[in-house]
Amino acid sequence: MIANIVKPGSNTRGVLIYLFDKGRANEHTDQHIVASWDGFAPDPGPKGSPGHEQRMDQLVKALDLRVKQAGDQAPEGHVWHCSLRTAPGDRPLTDTEWATIARRVLDATGIVPDGDPDGCRWIAVRHADDHIHIVATKMRGDLRPPRNWNDYHRAMTELTKIETDFGLHQVDRDRDAWPAAKRPTRAETEKAARNGHNRAVREQLRLTVRTALSHAHSVEEFLGLLADAGLQVETRTLPSGDLNGYKVALPGDTNTDGKPIWYSGTALATDLSLPKIQERLAAAGPTEPTAPQPAGRPRPNPWHQATAAIERIPHHLTQDHAASASAHLVAFGEILYALPALAPAHVRAELRKAASAFEYAVNTRARVDHQHARALRGACKNLRTYPADDGLIAMLVDAAILTVIAVRRHSALRHHDQQVAAAQQTLLHLQAAYGQAAPAPLARLAARKPPADTARRYAEHLRKAVPAHAEQILDEPAWDALAAALADAQRKGHDPADLLQQAAGQRPLDDARSPAQVLTWRIQRLGERHAPSPRARAAQADSAVQHPGPTVHPATAIPAPKAPPARQR
Repeated sequence: MIANIVKPGSNTRGVLIYLFDKGRANEHTDQHIVASWDGFAPDPGPKGSPGHEQRMDQLVKALDLRVKQAGDQAPEGHVWHCSLRTAPGDRPLTDTEWATIARRVLDATGIVPDGDPDGCRWIAVRHADDHIHIVATKMRGDLRPPRNWNDYHRAMTELTKIETDFGLHQVDRDRDAWPAAKRPTRAETEKAARNGHNRAVREQLRLTVRTALSHAHSVEEFLGLLADAGLQVETRTLPSGDLNGYKVALPGDTNTDGKPIWYSGTALATDLSLPKIQERLAAAGPTEPTAPQPAGRPRPNPWHQATAAIERIPHHLTQDHAASASAHLVAFGEILYALPALAPAHVRAELRKAASAFEYAVNTRARVDHQHARALRGACKNLRTYPADDGLIAMLVDAAILTVIAVRRHSALRHHDQQVAAAQQTLLHLQAAYGQAAPAPLARLAARKPPADTARRYAEHLRKAVPAHAEQILDEPAWDALAAALADAQRKGHDPADLLQQAAGQRPLDDARSPAQVLTWRIQRLGERHAPSPRARAAQADSAVQHPGPTVHPATAIPAPKAPPARQR
């Protein structure tokens, strides 16, 4: 059972008109009250029924009585409105059962404590088989407002008990399983459609704020990027002059008085408050390497650093360290938001859709210790310092696809169905972006394929490094590109056999649709590193003889969750 508690309003009649009307798509049928504060509330019945208007007037006056009596002491948003909906497949509940459930929720939230004669006035209206609406006016009989702080989570706790008592579907309410941002309401979505927008205002603002945050190195730069993106921005400062908060508005989004409709960071998502943003920016660390690079050695490529860090995220998900996994997933989300502005124009649309979908695929971000993902976040901030092309985008998105597959599996094992669905949507958009970015750089590589005898030697190295996938890789069209990448690395002083062992040991290839392409990007990235000297290679060989060990990365020895393989890419 799901509860939706909407933002408090001040128009009791307006809410009741909606509940007893036919609905926007004539979906309301047999509208009637199933319970009320005293059991004698006038029931208007469906709109158009005999005496409807007269009984509606009586009901509005009765619900608002204490609000009128309180006068200026009444809260500005005095209408509390909550809908309760059963899950698909649940049995239909009777009116009596719905009445009992409504009273339990009102008691749990503090609107009407059980046995309290001064509880708020309320009604529960049913107009469909699977849900009811509870409307209460927030003024008690002693003319004090109710103590309903944290009512949403208190309602969720009570609904868990209700599901057990009534034999209904058990919803997973692990607080860490809830996404950081709420999906837009139907009203917000309909408003966007009326105005010709493909996103609700709240979603559009959240997308813009997250994108600015992914690029910013400081709070000042973050606020500047919001303004550059065309948002209206206002800040709040303390008497000391220190920044204390911010809010944003979309140009043209105004209320009936023509004034901008403002959203604070917290109203967009729990982790977009100013203190949370300051924590995240501080955790990113320096955006440029502080130590001088050795002579002749190029500055590290942040795209390679970010890709390598993304490839390690599935390993973090398999460990019993939720804080580290959450931090890396949040940082990974920041990279997805940063990519569209850095990528070639023809892949930006799918990357934006992937970032938006991933918003709902991760755990709540409000309590994340960002220091766990310092390296990944630092690489994200440095991406714009290095020009990107199709090859770098494809390389990073390739790693991102495997990470999202791991995220989807991780959520499925915990029965977080909403996150599984969001991860699947993210995966589809990333696969589409990869399909747009990868063909050109792979074709350029394949055009430089080495001679046949060299390719045969590389094939033997491949059979030793990845025996389970070797024949599939050799049959793939991307084998020529992989062989060319190995030849490029060899010209730079690397040993192709060693590189294949390293690339194969970084992450298993079981989830890859094209293991040849995965290895190509890994070889390219490894090949850019400084090649070891002959003396260093000899020392490594001696060490391997004296201390033989596994040829694969230790992470590959970690047992995978017992879930069906997902060859999605």
